[in-house]
Amino acid sequence: MRAALFWCCFCLAAPAFCQEAKPQASAEMVVLSGVVGEESLAEDFKAAIESWEEAARKGDVKAVVVAPRAGSESSSASAAVDSQLVRFNRAVETLQPGGLIPLWLVMIGHGTFDGIDAKFNLEGPDLSAAHLVALLRGFTRPVVVVHCASASGAFLSALKAPNRVVVTATKSGFEQNYTRFGRAMAAAIGDVESDLDHDGQVSLLEAFLSAAHRVSDFYKSEGRMLTEHPLLDDNGDGKGTPAEWYRGVRPAKKSGDGVALDGLRAHQIHLVANARDRALTPEVRDKRDALEFEIFKLRDKKPELGEAAYYGRLEKLLLELGALYPP
Repeated sequence: MRAALFWCCFCLAAPAFCQEAKPQASAEMVVLSGVVGEESLAEDFKAAIESWEEAARKGDVKAVVVAPRAGSESSSASAAVDSQLVRFNRAVETLQPGGLIPLWLVMIGHGTFDGIDAKFNLEGPDLSAAHLVALLRGFTRPVVVVHCASASGAFLSALKAPNRVVVTATKSGFEQNYTRFGRAMAAAIGDVESDLDHDGQVSLLEAFLSAAHRVSDFYKSEGRMLTEHPLLDDNGDGKGTPAEWYRGVRPAKKSGDGVALDGLRAHQIHLVANARDRALTPEVRDKRDALEFEIFKLRDKKPELGEAAYYGRLEKLLLELGALYPP
């Protein structure tokens, strides 16, 4: 829908604007890679990190990787002072908490859940859900958390907040087997095959859907029982929506409590933005996203509004959208 609306309204103005404007950074990213555990999984971790780094390079995104130190002893005095958790804290705390540029936090590894506490396994002290919530307290900028570990679903309700998108590899803390979602998500984020609406960029929603389907296909082809069920939450209710609830990039089901399903906000976030989007200032992108969000919500109200009222409101929103671009 985004591509159709954009090209219908701005096919003349946008190309000139994109050529004249200077591309701006679209995001900042911190990749947290936990302990590998089984040596056979080391290649998966390495490939996932490399895929995220490559996507960051393509998108001109500033990325920091916080990984275990090769050959270090987590029990040593030096490791305790400068543990992986301490280094992760430092990487996040040095970032600006406000602004319009999204912050991506990507977690690759293993997680645990004892029925009460959810943790992400690091070299040295682990990262708990409560610790991550506290670390992000005060962040008003858009925050994207992509938690690719086992038991990651237990982080979902804790991390819920306005202006935040959370993706987890599992639907609860009780899915504790190693997840294939991490490598699939890393591969999907920069893969043109994941561009479902063909607008020249892969949104967070599109990457999530592509990765979830790849995971499902893996278990089917291997004849195994599906032990991971990825979820995406971007409406702040902390519940999440599974990939099978979508048709294309639109949710095909409705929630029982009447709350809008997730996905609209996630579809506006791109790690590797196309040239057109990168030419926009953060302020224009933010205004554009807000108007598009209103258009998406208006579409769902069409049956109750009637055609005259629906198209009247749609025209107003499209004119506001068009006014964001110079002639």
